[in-house]
Parts: sequence; C-alpha cells; structure tokens
Amino acid sequence: MPEGALGQDLERIGTLPEIMLSNLVKRYDRTTVIKELNLTMDDNEFTVLVGPSGCGKSTILRMIAGLETVTSGEIFIGGKPVSDLEPKDRDIAMVFQDYALYPHMDVARNMSFSLRLAHYPKTDIQERVNRVAEMLGIVPLLARKPAQLSGGQRQRVAMGRALVRDAGTFLFDEPLSNLDAKLRGQMRAELALMRQRLEKNMIYVTHDQVEAMTLGDRIVVIHNGIIQQQGSAEQLYKKPVNKFVAGFLGSPSMNFFSGLLHDEEGQFLVAGDDYSLPLPHEWRTRLKDYKSNEVIVGIRPSAFSHAVVNDGEIHLDLPVVLSEYVGSQSVIVSRLGGEQILIEVGSDTPLGTKKSLTFAIDPRNIYLFDPHTETAL
Repeated sequence: MPEGALGQDLERIGTLPEIMLSNLVKRYDRTTVIKELNLTMDDNEFTVLVGPSGCGKSTILRMIAGLETVTSGEIFIGGKPVSDLEPKDRDIAMVFQDYALYPHMDVARNMSFSLRLAHYPKTDIQERVNRVAEMLGIVPLLARKPAQLSGGQRQRVAMGRALVRDAGTFLFDEPLSNLDAKLRGQMRAELALMRQRLEKNMIYVTHDQVEAMTLGDRIVVIHNGIIQQQGSAEQLYKKPVNKFVAGFLGSPSMNFFSGLLHDEEGQFLVAGDDYSLPLPHEWRTRLKDYKSNEVIVGIRPSAFSHAVVNDGEIHLDLPVVLSEYVGSQSVIVSRLGGEQILIEVGSDTPLGTKKSLTFAIDPRNIYLFDPHTETAL
C-alpha cells in the first residue's frame, strides 16, 4: 500500500459500487434456502434485510461476503461479477454477531489486524485506528484487552475493526442481537450517527423490525427465501403488499380476524362474529373485480382511540380482557371477530375496573387481505 493511501481511501465519496444480486439461488442438498432472488442496492445506501429466523437473510449476506458459495445466479459489485472471487478480493468488510475479537490482543491491535496483514505503513495504520476510535468513542479503550470490555464496548471494537479497512461495502450480520434492550437502543443511535458520517454502501441483517425501521434507507422484507416487499419504512408500514409484511412490521403487530363483505342498502361493509365495520366508498371500486366476499381484516393496535367518536369514525364496544401498563402507553388485550386482539392506548387512559370500553376507528385504517393468497386488496 503506497504512502498517502489513507487519505485517498478515507476521503473517497460517491464512488461506491452498486451491488446487484441476479437470480440468486442457494441450495443445501435438496433444500432451497434462497429462491431466484433479484435485488439491486444503490451506491451509498443503507439497506436492511429483515425477516424471521431462518428466512435466508444471513445466507444472502454471507454469499455477498464470499463466505457461502452461490448455487446459481450471480453477484455483481460495480458491474463486475464477483461470485467466484475470494472474500478478500471483494472490497467488503463484515461485522459479525459474535464480535470475534482476538482475546490476546488489545483493542488497537484487534482493530489494526487486517491492515498489518496487508502490510500497510505503520503511520497509516495508526492514523486509521485513531480516527475510527475517535468516531466510535473508544479512544480510552485502545490499550485494553477484550476481557476488560463490556458487551457494547466489544461491539464498538468489532465495528471499528471493519471501519479501519475503509472497504467499499460494509456488511452487518445482526450486530446488536447479543446486547440487552437498553444497550441495543444506544447502539442503534450510534449506528445511525455513524451512517451520517460515512458515505458507504451498508447492508444490515436483522430480525428486529424496530432496527430495520429506524436504520434503513431501504428495507427488504424476506420470508422463506423470497423478497416479500422492499421500500422505505413508511411505505412498508402504510402500504404492505401482503399479510406477512403487515404483521411483521409494527409493534405490537397488526391484528387479524376473518370477515365477509356485504353491500347493504348502499353501505359497503365488512362483518363477522360480533362486529360490522363500514368501509370507505373507494373500497367498492377497489374490490369490483374481487371474486369472493371472504376477507381477512387487519387493524393496527394504534388505530384504536379511546375518545369521543368523531364524524365518519366507527365506534366499537370491546371487552377488556387484560391491561398491560408499559410506561408511556398501556396495551389492552381484547377480543374482536372471534380473535384475541391488542389495542394501544395512552397510559393515562382511565381503565379502572371497567369490563368494556368504547373505541373509535377511522375506516381508512382498515386493511383487507385475500384469505387464500394473503395479498393486500
């Protein structure tokens, strides 16, 4: 590595490689984990791959890194096929879930290990380590061994080890999953700040939908090795394409129950066990080609409001089965349409010992899904 390469590398802006996955398939014996996946990740984009455990998201990340072979299809970085290249030749740095720090090395030597292997000049190594350590707030830790660090500090060091390489693309494989809830929140904020400082391609894998929604420029929801939907957090939350995406994003998750469509005296509505919900007029046009009257109704817990019912809103008297106080809000367990549902209300809502409460719902917050295909209607 020539002298002065540090400055050239760290100041590189706007030259990051587009990453494209083309008809990517991963198969273990007769089990297909990834099914003809197509995905393009733009330059300088923070892409989050999110989905339940076993959906294939980490396998995709490891194929991009070169740690898993590709059964078929191709991975392109900057327009060049890389599926047959060794990991070291892909200009990629990876942060693992388990930190993977060398216990006999101090923080500084852990961070600089890959640079020393690549025979970088000592002055460049020191400058890189100091710069990244300052950015991550770990300068006082440089002389410590991993055993002397907390979980959060170890994760910062693991990130620092990747960042000093200044690769074109950074991969994160569930880096916060080993931390407690409070520390996850802190590290999530630090990651967001780091994202603002670094103009890099970042691909982040998580099963935590809160991490996905707060960090990603673009979220890619994966289920059973197939992309279900991709877009911004707001797009996926407000306009889910199917029942899986609707139920996966949002906490508490969306309530679902069965219903039948009716057209009674000019009023278009959906009804079921113990409920009848008028639908906005546009639903009649939207469903004119729908061949069935069976639907799955979806309503988010936050869509219920315990207040005076305003014009155009629906009111429902619902039983209070259980109330959970969680600080700024309370979560009520109730029943609707023969199913148990969750309702979010402010923690100052006067629940007392009431056995039922009246809630208002804006009809525009009602989602309908095909019960057979589970696609959004």
